[in-house]
Amino acid sequence: MIADRQPAILTRGLARSFGPVSAVSGFDLEVQRGEMFGLVGPDSAGKSTAIRLLCGILKPTGGEGHILGFNLATEAEQIKSRIGYLSQAFTLYGDLTIDENIEFFAAIHGVRGFQKRRNDLLDFTRLAPFRKRLAGALSGGMKKKLALACTLIHTPEIIFLDEPSTGVDPLSRGEFWNILSDILEQGVTILMTTPYLDEADRCHRIGLMNKGRLIQTGTPDEVKATLPGIVFKIECADLGAAYRTLKQKWPAAGLVLYGDRLNLWTPRGDADAKASVAWLEQQKLGPVALSPISPSLEDVFVALLGSKQAPGGES
Repeated sequence: MIADRQPAILTRGLARSFGPVSAVSGFDLEVQRGEMFGLVGPDSAGKSTAIRLLCGILKPTGGEGHILGFNLATEAEQIKSRIGYLSQAFTLYGDLTIDENIEFFAAIHGVRGFQKRRNDLLDFTRLAPFRKRLAGALSGGMKKKLALACTLIHTPEIIFLDEPSTGVDPLSRGEFWNILSDILEQGVTILMTTPYLDEADRCHRIGLMNKGRLIQTGTPDEVKATLPGIVFKIECADLGAAYRTLKQKWPAAGLVLYGDRLNLWTPRGDADAKASVAWLEQQKLGPVALSPISPSLEDVFVALLGSKQAPGGES
């Protein structure tokens, strides 16, 4: 086993094909121990396949990878005993209580004397008052927290989370993130996929995936700094109409519509921005306020991938 100073996750050219279809290719990733790394990308970008490869669930058809020093191709069982995996379709047993679900997963992982660990996890996830409730009667947010508790019962060194907060209300999503922050403080490495760019912004580092490839990695600030040109904030009375109008006039421009503003990215800077204002006012959508702003992750992704493929963010 590689020494602890080595990365928790290290891949070089990792690939997975399903027949003629290449789901992941040329996947080079390095995640340090105790780091939270977020994979972000549009639907069918290969994020879930990448996580399943890293967990040893799928065997690679090319390249190589090591998880905690173990070889993905030849030591999958050693990897599985040291990691936790929460998939999008994580299955709880609705006719079992919270206590019984955790006990079941403790048995799967061969955890003996799990009772104290279970109590700690129930306190940690704030589920202790509901431990006798059937899982089928839980809210979406509580089910996610129970799934996380089941994932953590065997004290994994890395946890892989595939869109863990999808379908969860904003309050429960905030609670879930507080729990993840506490997990990080315990030295656990986290690799997650997320469609929410505000969540990606909270990761130590992120990777943008598209068509099975990692096309950009770095801290959120580093990724934002790669965007050439300038992002402008446009404000006017009817932002929806302004967005539709500008899409017709400047289809190549990066446009992101939020609730209270419209962001326009252009590599050419002031000229396009001033022309856009003149065009909107000519279409009787003025008065229009224009100001340069720092780019968001969504601005970067729209510019790199195109607005139709960009992952969704929350405004």
